[in-house]
Amino acid sequence: MAQKTKKDIKKQTEKGKVFISATFNNTIVTVTDEEGKTLKWSSSGNSGFKGTRKSTPFAATTAVEKAIKAAAADHGLSEVEVYVKGPGPGRDAALRAIRAGGLRISMIADLTPIPHNGPRQKKKRRA
Repeated sequence: MAQKTKKDIKKQTEKGKVFISATFNNTIVTVTDEEGKTLKWSSSGNSGFKGTRKSTPFAATTAVEKAIKAAAADHGLSEVEVYVKGPGPGRDAALRAIRAGGLRISMIADLTPIPHNGPRQKKKRRA
């Protein structure tokens, strides 16, 4: 019988983190353990959507469900902290999908980068 290698052994963890990057064109979901090591990931494109359909809330829901089910089945995940980043349409849909997937949400944080002074301003108009 073949010995199990380090890669074959699945890490069992009950708590984890879910990072959602919601852009205008795609939604990327990464499920990690508490240390931040990736367990599973998925995206709207990875879930079979192409073109403008990738940017829909339904595509985001599908991507989140795919990542959550795989993480719960393989690693025994039951409670997560959610970190949302970006202004895309998949933000709220992704949160609803996590709740519907049976995971307990202990925290929700918004990591959307906000410029403090924005880009360099145009040259002042001469009179």
